[in-house]
Amino acid sequence: MARGDPPAGDDRPFPPGEYPLVVVGSGPGGLQLSYALRRLGVEHAVISADPAPGGMFRRWPFFQRLLSWTKPYAPAEHGTRAYERYDWNSLLAEEAENRALMTGLMDGTSYFPSRPEMELNLVAFAERTGVKVRYGCRWESTRRETTDSGERFVLETSDGEYRCRVAVFAVGVAEPYVPPTPGLDLVPHYADTRPAETYAGKRIFIVGKQNSGFELASGLLPWARSIVLASPSPAKLSVVTRSLVGIRARYLQPYEDHVLAGGVAVLEASIDRIEPTGNTLRVTVRPSGGGEPVAFEVDEAIAATGFVAPLRDLPALGVATFGSSRLPAQTPFWESATVPGIYFAGTIGQGATGLRKHGMPANSGAVHGARYNARLLAGHLAEKHFEMARRRRPIAETEVLPFLIEEICRAPELWHQRAYLARVVSVDAAQGIADEGFVPLAHFLDAGGPDAIAATIEADAEGGVYPVFYLRHAGKTEERVLPGHPLHDFSSDEHRRAVASLLSELGLAPAEERAAPAAS
Repeated sequence: MARGDPPAGDDRPFPPGEYPLVVVGSGPGGLQLSYALRRLGVEHAVISADPAPGGMFRRWPFFQRLLSWTKPYAPAEHGTRAYERYDWNSLLAEEAENRALMTGLMDGTSYFPSRPEMELNLVAFAERTGVKVRYGCRWESTRRETTDSGERFVLETSDGEYRCRVAVFAVGVAEPYVPPTPGLDLVPHYADTRPAETYAGKRIFIVGKQNSGFELASGLLPWARSIVLASPSPAKLSVVTRSLVGIRARYLQPYEDHVLAGGVAVLEASIDRIEPTGNTLRVTVRPSGGGEPVAFEVDEAIAATGFVAPLRDLPALGVATFGSSRLPAQTPFWESATVPGIYFAGTIGQGATGLRKHGMPANSGAVHGARYNARLLAGHLAEKHFEMARRRRPIAETEVLPFLIEEICRAPELWHQRAYLARVVSVDAAQGIADEGFVPLAHFLDAGGPDAIAATIEADAEGGVYPVFYLRHAGKTEERVLPGHPLHDFSSDEHRRAVASLLSELGLAPAEERAAPAAS
């Protein structure tokens, strides 16, 4: 493959040239994907504009404490698969010594890691697992060209051009977004917030009521004279939505101050305009419930208006996007829905929304969900583009029932990626019974194939959490919902009988049925 010679003294890996696959980004998604690709033997290059691993965690969150937990003391042993349920921040590794790295890097003051601890966690993963990245190489634009050997993507970078059959963008959702509200461009974005002490004694207006806005309000409470948060829609609380959708509990102190009239106001109002008035600002809002505009005189305003996916010219190439975050529309395997050969990894993968048949989304927008997507994506790329056969583990008929019960009770892939990932066991007359691993549920339902059973975990808006099975038999697929459990223990006799009944429809007899004595 043609590759340019690096400049003298430049020992960075992956000089410009042609590669089978190029990954852009060195945050959690890029690191996890590269690790998994290398384990599968898929040749690829990784480039990143950053000087080191970490992605957005090299800078944010502003007040330096994450929303995702890693629990040093948990119901499972560190480094086990079961412990991943309680460690939302470590990346996934096959080597025992490279698992649950986050746990050993925390100072013990909180089970929410600090931003520097998370950054160190990602640096340690890259160093210990040997993930190589060409740092300081900024992706600038993309085009397609046709060659004698087929179509190629050409990624133009600050170091030169990269050509590849497959491109994966693990670039996060971290480009600051400011809507075109008059005057909003005059105030700093969340990304440009100053140190907290510089806001001492100030009247502060925060535009936006998502986590970033409430994070700022929480951090500025000890300093600000007063705080107003405003956006058109009501504030959603994660403890009410029973998911990661909404303001997390760690940031709810400003909301309590609001309901107790403690110097914080949380308003449902659209921002009409922001105007400088000497040394202060006038913020005019229109209440969502109607009525006359209201003006606030404040000392400072901050636009906590969110982030968008930094796709550069990919939309011009044909990549369709949707929503206020400009997420790329994706297939269940995180491929662009409109430009084959372009994929996405990391938190940008939340653009593949899944079915959400019971209402609650998966956690693809967070590290603890996206890491499983990246690992699965690596296997899909290896199979689809590099002709590497997917691993199918033969499984004995008597093992199927205990295997599925164990998965719905403890599999972190199912619990973190509820309603998105499913564990599949196939029953093929020619190839026998096999554990097919994890697949996106939407793919299982759409793709067809031999008789099979798929297990997933679902959650509803009322807080219910329960197993759901999908039975594919004779070309038809049916959904079967099992009951929940107060402690999420799905190994009860009731659950075992229900799963055994499903397996019998596929012609499988569980071990206990085979061992049962004949009726006298």
